[in-house]
Amino acid sequence: MDVDDLRLFVRIAQLRSISAAARDMGLTPAGASARLAALERKLSARLLHRTTRQATLTEDGLAFLPHAENVVHAAESAQAALGREQASPRGTLRVAAPASFARMHIVPGLPQFCRQYPELALDLRISDSIVDLVEGAFDVAVRYTEPSDTSFVARRLAPDNRVLVASPQYVEQRGRPNTPDDLTEHACLVVGTLDLWTFRGRNAEVIERRVTPSLRINDGSAVRDAASAGLGIALMATWCASEELRSGALVPALPGYPLVSTQTLWALYPSSRELAPKVRVFIDWLVDRFGHQPYWDKGLDRILDNSR
Repeated sequence: MDVDDLRLFVRIAQLRSISAAARDMGLTPAGASARLAALERKLSARLLHRTTRQATLTEDGLAFLPHAENVVHAAESAQAALGREQASPRGTLRVAAPASFARMHIVPGLPQFCRQYPELALDLRISDSIVDLVEGAFDVAVRYTEPSDTSFVARRLAPDNRVLVASPQYVEQRGRPNTPDDLTEHACLVVGTLDLWTFRGRNAEVIERRVTPSLRINDGSAVRDAASAGLGIALMATWCASEELRSGALVPALPGYPLVSTQTLWALYPSSRELAPKVRVFIDWLVDRFGHQPYWDKGLDRILDNSR
């Protein structure tokens, strides 16, 4: 029995799609279907129910899956023991990531990653829309929120800290708000639907204020640029506005009331018995690149403290 055929069957079971599994493994859908049919003939059992949209396991498929996973896992472990698979992950790695974050913090590091893993091809899809990892046959996704779906595993990458900012020109013309209640007198710039701003009060109390934006844009970098141009006060992720804060193009707008951020940057991947080497090395690279305190946050505490 061909291990590659078993690997194909396991991948179809994970993705619930023959075409998605074929794309992931560099096969044509017709070729994948033919190999699956040949495997079923060898076993004298139907492993999958096929429709135009998805493939689901039959009762025989459910019984056979853990055994196929064990064989694939054993084969991969044997290769890893020889140092081949771990040293040179190969194939195509499909990654989904938020657009602005990917442009600013993933793409600039890719030359180093690609030099380290020359046999690994990357298919990076950047969008601020939440994509379906299974439907899109993605191996890993970077997201701001931990999933509630237990079919995915989440690994923490970095904190997603937030700060309220404005340009020096705006502050000179309009002044700074003294409390969150003063925001009603100011032009507020909003990223997407994030118009509920949560602050930590002077007595550690939580203060929530829903702002009415004078400008709403569904892109964080565009809102940052609008704030830098003096159009108003914006709630920004530090990963998006750190350089502007360091250069002075943006300044803290309400330093006495720090924002409460419950978000974290996560790497998500479909749960499986064994993490594929290509996924492992990419997530490890992200963790190493961002670190416990990500590079974009280093030195910002001093800037924020001096504004209080």
